[in-house]
Amino acid sequence: MITVNNLSLQFGKRVLFDEVELKFTPGNCYGVIGANGAGKSTFLKILSGEINSTTGNVDISPGMRMAVLKQNHFEFDEFSVLHTVIMGHKKLYDVMIKKDNMWNDPNLDEAGAMKASELEAEFGEMGGYEAEYKAAELLSNLGLNEEFHYSLMKDLTGPQKVRVLLAQSLFGDPDILLLDEPTNDLDAETVMWLEDFLADYKNIVIVVSHDRHFLDMVCTHVVDIDFGKVKIFTGNYTFWYESSQLALRQMQNKNKKTEQKRKELMEFIQRFSANASKSKQATSRKKALEKLNLEEIRPSSRKYPFIHFKPERAPGDQILEVKGLTKSHEGKVLFKDINFTLNKDEKIALFSKDSLALTQFFEILAGEKEADSGEFSFGITITPAYLPNENSEYFSGSQNLNLIDWLRQYSNEKDEVFIRGFLGRMLFSGEEVMKKSSVLSGGEKVRCMVSRMMLQNPNFLLLDEPTNHLDLESITAFNNSLMEFPGNIIFTSHDQQFMNTVANRIIEITPKGTIDKLMSFDDYLRDEKIKAQRIEMYS
Repeated sequence: MITVNNLSLQFGKRVLFDEVELKFTPGNCYGVIGANGAGKSTFLKILSGEINSTTGNVDISPGMRMAVLKQNHFEFDEFSVLHTVIMGHKKLYDVMIKKDNMWNDPNLDEAGAMKASELEAEFGEMGGYEAEYKAAELLSNLGLNEEFHYSLMKDLTGPQKVRVLLAQSLFGDPDILLLDEPTNDLDAETVMWLEDFLADYKNIVIVVSHDRHFLDMVCTHVVDIDFGKVKIFTGNYTFWYESSQLALRQMQNKNKKTEQKRKELMEFIQRFSANASKSKQATSRKKALEKLNLEEIRPSSRKYPFIHFKPERAPGDQILEVKGLTKSHEGKVLFKDINFTLNKDEKIALFSKDSLALTQFFEILAGEKEADSGEFSFGITITPAYLPNENSEYFSGSQNLNLIDWLRQYSNEKDEVFIRGFLGRMLFSGEEVMKKSSVLSGGEKVRCMVSRMMLQNPNFLLLDEPTNHLDLESITAFNNSLMEFPGNIIFTSHDQQFMNTVANRIIEITPKGTIDKLMSFDDYLRDEKIKAQRIEMYS
């Protein structure tokens, strides 16, 4: 168990959180959420002992082993991949190295041999003889093939190192597992494996993630950093979000009687308790929800941007036709002979193991690049708007413009009040609208680009990784907007919930052509026939 007592953290005059009292118990997975800058990663660093709190302390039950997902991708560059994973169990690794060094010493005497034998026995008791096998199994499950297991870490790519470091944190079933953004750089299949692994995990897991589907699938509790406090709430992210929204509506409805509110909340809890049986964390979450104290449910202070695309006209029958599109890059074929027709009411999730192929496909449809061969045509009623993965060119030539003047470039209506209104929807208010575009963060740039798109009144959206750089609040608002959007969408995202709740058609671009299915993204990933087809298309 982890007990947090009277914890506070302050940087100068800024108080991140104060008087925090928490308990983390085995068998539960805690998802840490909070607005950007609230201190999520910092909170994990305090729990791990990497940084000190201003006041208070963290007590960990004696004998419990903690593992932390490392963020330094260069820390283990001179070690082999397998050894790097085994280092996740420090005591086991230290015994392994020490005994191996002793056995390999040409001057080993009888006393040394006795000590080496004792270490050998200790190594065996800790499961050391299965260590390499279990490390290799973790690596393979995380998508790193056997050919890389004996490589040096410095010879791997960044995404490959991420998988090794994740395997390191999982190795040896630690009693406490701290994971900061563990799904970064993982493909959908690997994320699904990690979800299954953590859902069955018997010890304490504390995780920070912007992936709502991941949080929903693994978490039994939410740790919310809000109002300068840190509180634990029962349920997964969706339960926390919907319950906080319900509590906010009830707070705003001053005329509703207390008993009516209580009945509404009880019905809400019962509905989620029933739905919990469909998740991997079914038993523990269902029991926890049934015991939930209504006082735990309260509104959040979070602000959600207002994202609403209002088409100027309804699309006609002819939407988009793609014929034989082919594109290569530096001698490598990205995609070849892509053909499809987009129909009314369809929202397509594009999917591929090659992100460059996706980006160049979007750039071709947006008119920013030309295909090597083939053609495409939008219907005459279609007004497309494009959100690129890389948006620096939209800001590089206007670094001295404030946000009002930056957005005014893309608006037919030049009135400042009108422009401020669109920026306000994206949470730029007051003096923030006078910020220079050159100092914007990645998330602020994306919000500006979305404001630009809303001004276009499109009926067709092209979205290349729209969730990149956004916080949970912006992702949730964007997701809800696209679900309600009456036009057509072609998009791709690493956010599985985004993909699953928006798309009704999946097109996967593979080295041997496309797979095109009318179904949800979750169904697509779990369909056994499609799994076999995908293996064939990538082999």
